[in-house]
Amino acid sequence: MNPYVIFVIALVVAMLICGLLNIVIERLAYRPLRNAPKLVPLISAIGVSFILQDLLRLFEGVQGRFDLAVNVPAAFNANVVTILDNNIQVKDVLLVVVAAVMLFGLNRLVNHSKTGRAIRAVAQDRVTAGLMGIDSNRMIALTFMIGGALGGLGGVLFAMKFPNINAYSGTIPGTKAFSAAVLGGIGSIPGAVLGGLVLGVVENFLGVLSSFALVFPKLAFLAAIKSEYKDVGAFIALIVILIFKPSGLLGRNTTEKV
Repeated sequence: MNPYVIFVIALVVAMLICGLLNIVIERLAYRPLRNAPKLVPLISAIGVSFILQDLLRLFEGVQGRFDLAVNVPAAFNANVVTILDNNIQVKDVLLVVVAAVMLFGLNRLVNHSKTGRAIRAVAQDRVTAGLMGIDSNRMIALTFMIGGALGGLGGVLFAMKFPNINAYSGTIPGTKAFSAAVLGGIGSIPGAVLGGLVLGVVENFLGVLSSFALVFPKLAFLAAIKSEYKDVGAFIALIVILIFKPSGLLGRNTTEKV
């Protein structure tokens, strides 16, 4: 089968399965707690994450291995162009193109459609939205489905880049994705993209910071900053930005009437 056909099928299947799975999770783990204190759904979400991790560990244990190897078609590993001794492969181009298309589509859905207005109305005030005829349960389930579908798509793209998958592969990327959304401004899709780019630039800069010690002897202390510390630096940048701009880079300050 053509590798691009396989790629499209993988995206569609992953989006369907993860979207439906998220609807089930919302129905069982979130909806009964909708009127509970805000901390309770957060604890429920942590519990669901452990359940999903252990289910995957069980599946991997049945397979008799810890990592599941993804067979990426050889055509996707071919080089498209070489820039500064860095090879840009077909899969890298696919990652950027698919992510850009999905972000554009999500932004159009949320900010320029009737469904998006209903979702934003429920997010702002669920009770008032219900009085205006919006089915809040339906909109929340739809939001979970969209989030799950995009998560499944992201999982396929991640597996193309890092083919060895285990139950903990999504922990760090998920944490960084949440951090990018907070950094850019919760509720702002362009802000989340900008936040992700900022975190990526900071991480890559810290990853090569130790090489400056070879060029500038007076900065020999930089040799101690290895690439393993790049995650720490990214979250330090997040904390610093939120101290001076708590609403995020593109977030807006909101006024709450008491």
